[in-house]
Amino acid sequence: MTVPSIGLGTYRLKGQVLTDSVHNALDLGYRAFDTAQIYDNEADLGAALASSEVSREALFLTTKVWIENFHHDDLLASLHESLRKLRTDHVDLTLIHWPSPNNAVPMREFLGALAEAKAQGLTKAIGISNFTIDLTRQAIDILGADAIATNQIEVHPYLQNRALIAYLREQGIHVTAFMSLAYGAVLKDPVIQAIAEKHQATTAQVALAWALRQGYAVIPSSTRRENLASNLKATELRLDEEDMAQIATLDRGERVANPEIAPAWD
Repeated sequence: MTVPSIGLGTYRLKGQVLTDSVHNALDLGYRAFDTAQIYDNEADLGAALASSEVSREALFLTTKVWIENFHHDDLLASLHESLRKLRTDHVDLTLIHWPSPNNAVPMREFLGALAEAKAQGLTKAIGISNFTIDLTRQAIDILGADAIATNQIEVHPYLQNRALIAYLREQGIHVTAFMSLAYGAVLKDPVIQAIAEKHQATTAQVALAWALRQGYAVIPSSTRRENLASNLKATELRLDEEDMAQIATLDRGERVANPEIAPAWD
């Protein structure tokens, strides 16, 4: 399956703030929406989508299974609960949100359950998130590379994750980039600002276009309609080789998402 190149991320968005963001996004043309069980906003997202005139068939919904639901029966039950909250009988993509900390639940158990969820029609595709090279290799041994629709990982100009992405490309596994703007840090970078001025674009558009040009999907979030519209236009921005070479120099391994449950990074 093809993961949409750009969607709306919903991390930290809840209640009316999320509802307004989703309604504006739909109005502007967004059709892909990314959530997770731990975001505690699946019900809000489901309600916002249900109140719109956009058909379910036109949408691409992604959710992510939290680490507390990794045992076989728990995973399936939690996904049924996610579907109830999202007001749908299936999601388009379900990801394992983080690897099981300290291998508390064997990967074969939770990936096996995820594969069952797909076979049961609860999700059209399955994938992983925050998996390192070694963990991805283990997942491939269990599922096969063709079964893994994407690895959703932190990628932005300050964390270009080259070794992992090179491995994913070798295996034919798509990359979904999250934290594409590094909480706004890259927007203040002089190199990004100069490229934005050159193209008469915004710094956010440059950061997103950099990821899109490399074939990554992006899921930026915003609560402002003008930013949602601007981010969507990043798909039209074409960076040249000089731009890409300059941004390549910005990599400094600066990771934003690094909780205690994180694996040993590449």
